[in-house]
Amino acid sequence: MMQATTAAAAAQLLTDTRRRPRYSRARLGATRLSWPGRFAVQAFAGQCQRQVNRLRSAATVTHRFSAISQATSPRRNTRRQCSDDQSALQAGCSEVNRDQHGYDVNRFEEISQDVSKKLCAFYQFCRPHTIFGTIIGITSVSLLPMKSLDDFTATVLKGYLEALAAALCMNIYVVGLNQLYDIQIDKINKPGLPLAAGEFSVATGVFLVVTFLIMSFSIGIRSGSVPLMCALVVSFLLGSAYSIEAPLLRWKRHALLAASCILFVRAILVQLAFFAHMQQHVLARPLAATKSLVFATLFMCCFSAVIALFKDIPDVDGDRDFGIQSLSVRLGPQRVYQLCISILLTAYGAATVVGASSTNLIQKIITVFGHGLLALTLWQRSRHFEVENQARVTSFYMFIWKLFYAEYFLIPFVQ
Repeated sequence: MMQATTAAAAAQLLTDTRRRPRYSRARLGATRLSWPGRFAVQAFAGQCQRQVNRLRSAATVTHRFSAISQATSPRRNTRRQCSDDQSALQAGCSEVNRDQHGYDVNRFEEISQDVSKKLCAFYQFCRPHTIFGTIIGITSVSLLPMKSLDDFTATVLKGYLEALAAALCMNIYVVGLNQLYDIQIDKINKPGLPLAAGEFSVATGVFLVVTFLIMSFSIGIRSGSVPLMCALVVSFLLGSAYSIEAPLLRWKRHALLAASCILFVRAILVQLAFFAHMQQHVLARPLAATKSLVFATLFMCCFSAVIALFKDIPDVDGDRDFGIQSLSVRLGPQRVYQLCISILLTAYGAATVVGASSTNLIQKIITVFGHGLLALTLWQRSRHFEVENQARVTSFYMFIWKLFYAEYFLIPFVQ
């Protein structure tokens, strides 16, 4: 459109230019123009011609600009399209990143929950009440050889930690081995345990048991302590004989053998072996029995017997179904319960007498008042016991373990 308009204007100007000289010549007639007139007419014609040439040049430039615009228009469209595509791609990437971030968060939460469940299952696999008993018992016995604050050195701390670590690993081996051979029984008696509940596979249980057994013996051998190694070997043999299903083994089937295993380890081995470890190996002193050591051994014999008998009361149904002839199965839970309470009250009475014979007033007050308070608490709690109530039976069994822990706090004051 612009090109046509420009061409029309140029043609009109050219026409006007051509007409103007003829009109002048006609008007002048045959009169010849003077030289100045001729020059004026020629100058005007040249000016018109230059104007026409400029208009033609403008038309040519306009034509070329139009062609270039048409040629570059696809490029601009392409750039605009690429810009739109890039924006869409960035939006898509942002959406993918948000989805990936949400997936990562959800995956992290799932992993955290799974790890938490495994740790809780491992905690139950270790039977924490026995772990606490081992920690408190070994700590209390390790304090018996100490005569002054000067005995608390880095060497003593190292020897104590070696004994504690080795004993804990052996403890986990013993309770883990028992769970491996009692999976079917525990599905009735203790369905919350990880092997019985299916939280741990049998392969996982075997791996844990073997690993902690190796760790226990490794620590014992590295320590170079003969008493400690003797304690670990005896615990390994009795713990294996108690649980393993094999000829002449599986001692837990027999009430007397089962009680003997627990009593020997908890009452005799822990007191004598770990006392000797601290006294002879760590402090390098001659081995000599003390009043507190003898008291701890005798008192814990009574307590360990009670634990060995009472632990079968909550398990009487499963033991009866699988042929475990525990004392609770043979005599009945009520009789075994009464026997356990009588043993504990007698032991607390004897401990009160021993505490009263102490020459140190503070130690006398602590031992007499402490054992009297524990005996009174036991008597009050036993009045609300119901053999038929499984929850109360289990709760009372854990209460006995708490009395077991408390006694170890009183033993060092018996001098």
